Amino acid sequence: MAKTATPYQPQLLDPHSAEPQPVNPKNGRSFKLAELYQLLDCHTVEVIRLTSELILIVDEEGKFRNPAYLNLLATYLWHQHQPAARGVDSIVGRAILCHDKQFR
Repeated sequence: MAKTATPYQPQLLDPHSAEPQPVNPKNGRSFKLAELYQLLDCHTVEVIRLTSELILIVDEEGKFRNPAYLNLLATYLWHQHQPAARGVDSIVGRAILCHDKQFR
C-alpha cells in the first residue's frame, strides 16, 4: 500500500455504502485530476473545505445525474463543519475526504 504524505488516510464516501473506503493517490502523495475523475465517476470536481486541513472532493455535476444519489455521510460531514450549509444544500454522488495537501 502506498504511503501518504500526511497522517490522514483518504476515504472514498460512496452513497451506496455505509462505510467509508480507504483510497490512496497513485503516486502516494496527492491525487491528480484524472484519477479523481475515475474514482468519483465524473468529469468536473469541486473542493469543499471542511477544516483548515480537511477537504471533500465531490462531483460538481452530481445533481444533474439521473438518478442522483444523496451522499448522507458526505453531507453530514459538510454540515457538521460548515453549519451555514445546513438546510441549504447537500452532496450528491461519490466524494473523497482527504487532507488538502493530498490534492494538487
